[in-house]
Amino acid sequence: MQIQTEQAAKNSGFTQVYSKGWKRIRELSIKNSGATGLYAFFAENIDPACGAVVCDQQFLADQMQVSRMTISRWLKFLEDEHAVLRIPIAGRVCAYALDPYEVWKGYDTAKSYASFITKTLVNKDGEIKRRLQSMFSKQDKNNQSDLEDFAG
Repeated sequence: MQIQTEQAAKNSGFTQVYSKGWKRIRELSIKNSGATGLYAFFAENIDPACGAVVCDQQFLADQMQVSRMTISRWLKFLEDEHAVLRIPIAGRVCAYALDPYEVWKGYDTAKSYASFITKTLVNKDGEIKRRLQSMFSKQDKNNQSDLEDFAG
């Protein structure tokens, strides 16, 4: 476990983009520059443990400064291009995963699995925060305290 922690620390703060990933970025930028920006947002924010971002479309719209409908169109484009895999989590929240042979944030030996222990990106006052608080209220108070520190 110590070796894995040390390896993860070595890659902290940077995202690996492989040749296949650079090719993907070039192709996406020709077809849809906005969707390319969303792809880059996912690449920047993927969790090193699993290669995914968990959030809702309104959060993405807020971050990209566009409407939720624009995000929806960009996501459909990225899915049609097989650039992003959308995995429904709960309600409007999805995990967005990238191909680990295109873009990767963890260390190389972690590619063969995805545990989906992710950082979840949420708006401070959003519906997701209320749902997460409700979910954690059923668990111990320490978890709820951690959530409150994270969300607000």
